[in-house]
Amino acid sequence: MTAFQTAVKFFQDSGLFIYPSILIMALGLAIAIERFMFLNRARSENRKLWAKVLPMLQNGRFKDVLGITSESDAAIGKIVTNGLLRMQSPGRREDLDAAMEEGMMEIVPRLEKRTHYIATFANVITLVGLLGTIIGLIKGFTAVAQVNPAEKAELLSASISIAMNNTAFALMVAIPFLLIHAFLQARTSEIVDGLEAAKISFLNLVQRLKAEQGAPAAR
Repeated sequence: MTAFQTAVKFFQDSGLFIYPSILIMALGLAIAIERFMFLNRARSENRKLWAKVLPMLQNGRFKDVLGITSESDAAIGKIVTNGLLRMQSPGRREDLDAAMEEGMMEIVPRLEKRTHYIATFANVITLVGLLGTIIGLIKGFTAVAQVNPAEKAELLSASISIAMNNTAFALMVAIPFLLIHAFLQARTSEIVDGLEAAKISFLNLVQRLKAEQGAPAAR
């Protein structure tokens, strides 16, 4: 029997409760792939944009930076744009920090969006698998009660094996889902930490340039 035939027989023997589990697995995989691609793209865009504008910020070319960041879709572009726009009016470092933090509050939810569903699906599919196992055992014991004593042991063994397929499949999906969720959370935290570091670097740059010029650095 080939691996494909074994898999087909496994699903055929698992009863109706395997179908909700398959649906949950498909939804979870779709979200995991979408989030992985989104976070990878966000991290790459942030790094490229920051590497491009940092030398310009260090030279005090704030208008040029604003022209670039305001047209960028990168998360770090939103934060820097908020900071540069706030610099156009006099204010303290705390005011500039608050303006950039406002940008962070818009960005972070987009980075974390839908990731929590993966952990939820891991829990739900485990419960669905357990429910399928219980229903399968109930049906198995009911069937055993209606057969000859000589056939009970063999029939009960087969029923238990079929019922346990649901839990086995649920665990095979839930465990990777939990690992994927942890990975995506770590990737999200890495991006957020990078944004926080860029924000602090921007604030320190502005403060240093103001101190050097003895006047507001906005141009």
